[in-house]
Order: sequence, then structure tokens, then C-alpha cells
Amino acid sequence: MNYRELGRTGWKVSEISFGAWAIGSMWGKVEDHESLAALHRAIDLGVNFIDTADVYGMGRSQRLIARLRKERRETIHVATKAGRRLSPHTADGYNKQNLTRFAEDNLKNLETDCLDLVQLHCPPTEVFYRPEVFGALDDLVTAGKIRYYGVSVEKVEEALKAIEYPGVQSVQIIFNMFRLRPAELFFREAWRRKVGILARVPLASGLLSGRMTRETMFSEDDHRKFNRHGEMFDMGETFSGVDFETGLRAVEELRGLVPQGATMTQFALRWILMFDAVTCAIPGAKRPAQVDENFCAGELAPLTDSQMAAVRNVYDKLIRAQVHQRW
Repeated sequence: MNYRELGRTGWKVSEISFGAWAIGSMWGKVEDHESLAALHRAIDLGVNFIDTADVYGMGRSQRLIARLRKERRETIHVATKAGRRLSPHTADGYNKQNLTRFAEDNLKNLETDCLDLVQLHCPPTEVFYRPEVFGALDDLVTAGKIRYYGVSVEKVEEALKAIEYPGVQSVQIIFNMFRLRPAELFFREAWRRKVGILARVPLASGLLSGRMTRETMFSEDDHRKFNRHGEMFDMGETFSGVDFETGLRAVEELRGLVPQGATMTQFALRWILMFDAVTCAIPGAKRPAQVDENFCAGELAPLTDSQMAAVRNVYDKLIRAQVHQRW
């Protein structure tokens, strides 16, 4: 496993880390014993960074991570999130009282005295223009409830605004072969300010695994069935906002670029690691075998200039019009 520095935290985190949404909720059936096995396998392979949130199964994901930490001796950095429990989910809800309450709940679920990294969980854009919100996070650091804080965003605009606040250590943003815009300006600015970048939805909700077809069926509790048009939350969270049929066509064109002996999943993750500004990719995994496949992405040779150009060509031809200016 290779490691990269996360912002100004002093941490060196695994470039392929673990996204824990899938072991909490909204990705179909998941068994806790399999989830815990996947978490253990990740640590066995050198993963030392896990991303979760209080709404992933309303604490289910966090409680599994707390159990993992009890069973392992390795240092495991855990990033969590807060804010999506607000109902209604409005900018006014991101106040000191609520953020403090969310931090306390995160502390309880993760069974710790201090949270490693807390991220605002895709708040309304207006929140990024309210300095008092980030002041409240500074107060939580001073109080010893959190070590560092960052943000998870939907839009590049939000990412650029967030890194103006000196306390922001990391930005979690959708970045994959179907979402190229963050690399145009934001990556350069984040690098200049020494802000870490967590590449989320790295496989476009599984589309970039290359395993899906037009006949693929999703269960009723899977967001890939019920949120394709943003029915519950931002549609960009599901297949990166790309129409399913269009995504399948793009994957077929990308498939020919995959190095011999590698999988589409590994190619997609290796592509992300070609960007130095990215601290880590955080693919999800519900089973140990998925962890193994993700891990091997870091062992692939660097992609060639022609491969990188070919990915951009597919994006420009099939994907750009659907997503580029929207997020």
C-alpha cells in the first residue's frame, strides 16, 4: 500500500482507503459479519483511513468501525460526517448547537473521546458563505471534541469556497472518469493551500466496475434504484449523475483501455491515483473480495498519456454535456 499526506494533519493515509456508506445503508442487503470481515481485510492490506457518516444506517456503519478499532491494534484514522440528519436540510440548521449535538452523537457511535476528522455532509451551498459555521467547528476543535475538520461537497464552487477557511483540512468530492471538472481548477488550488482531497464515488456507484448491464436489477432499498433522478438526495450521488444507459455505453468504450490482467475497477481507481492532488480514493466494499480487488489498483503501473487522453475523449464525447457544468 502506498500512502499520501492528508492536508496539514501530519497523517499519511492509504491511497486506496475504505468508504463505509455501503456497509451502513442504501446499497441493498448487507450482512454485518461480512462488513466486519471486509473492514478487517482492508486493515490487513494496509488501509488506515475509513470514511463514514452518522446517517449511514443511522449509526450502523460507525458502530461497526468502533468494533473494528477494538479488535485491531493498528492506527486507523476515521473520517465521519455531520449535517444530513437535519430535517429539513437547510443552511440555518448548520449552527453551533446542532453541530455540537451531531459531534456528541458521532463520539458515542464511534466510542471515542475525540473525532479524528469531521466533515460537513454536503450542506446547502449557502453554508459555505457563512463564516460562523466554520467558527463553530473551530470551537469544537478547541473543546477537544474533534481534531480536524473538512467538508464533503457536491459542487466545485463549494469546494473552492470551503478552502478559503483556514481550518479546512480536507475536501471530499466526487471524482472519477465520469467527473473530470474538479481537476481543472480546484485541484490546483487545494494543492497550493495544502488541503487534502478525498475522491468519493470513485466507481460511479459501480458503473465503472464494468459489471453492470441493461438487465442489472437493484433492490428497493438501493439508491441506484430510487435516486436516479434525485428523488431523495442530489442525483449526482447516484451514478455520478450520469444517465444509466449513457454510462453503460461509456464503460464499453473505456473497457478497451484496461491493462492486461487488470479489472475495470482497478483501472478506474488507478486513473484517480494519477492525480497527485488526490490524497486517496474511498471505494466502498461489502465483502473481503471487493477489498482485495480495490487494493490491487495501487499495484498497477502508471497509466500512459495515451490512456489518459483516451479517457478524456470518452468523457468529452458521451459524459461532459450531462455533468460538467452542473456540478
